[in-house]
Amino acid sequence: MNKYIGILEGLLFVVGDDGLTLDQIKEILELNEDDAKEVLRLLRNRYEDEIYGIQLSFLGNTFKLTTKKEHRDYYQKLIENPTTNTLSQSALETLAIIAYNEPVTVQKIEQIRGIGSRDMVRKLIAKGFVKEAGKSEENLRATTYATTRDFLDYFGLSSKDELPKYEEIVENTDDTDLYESKYKEE
Repeated sequence: MNKYIGILEGLLFVVGDDGLTLDQIKEILELNEDDAKEVLRLLRNRYEDEIYGIQLSFLGNTFKLTTKKEHRDYYQKLIENPTTNTLSQSALETLAIIAYNEPVTVQKIEQIRGIGSRDMVRKLIAKGFVKEAGKSEENLRATTYATTRDFLDYFGLSSKDELPKYEEIVENTDDTDLYESKYKEE
């Protein structure tokens, strides 16, 4: 059973907030129910050690990796620290995709960006710019995400209606050579 602990840990990391049901774990690992429960128990017991900052949680009929509540004060310091509270280019891209497509799933965000975005969505949730908005109509297991009031406040907007229209952004950038200045030397 020990060989499955690392595999399950990796699977739970990859699926993130979506988590895995017991049936999914059994199917993916090709285990019977008792063996799957044993692997879950072993992983949960490992995380009970204080050297780990995460735990195995059972939430909404799925197993997920979550942070430990007793470390909450440290997470809050990270979020509130001005040196760690800046937005990277990938964070801005992800926020723009969410703002213009919300409610949107991580899968759709990744399809648009062309790169894995699950961790970025988690970071944006931690910063308070994004929240869970429900479940996808196409895939009831997939969580959808939307922007928050903090997102609007951060960018000085009173509502999403103040965002530039997507068509205007595309129209203004389609024929622009980004490496050529509008201003010419005379």
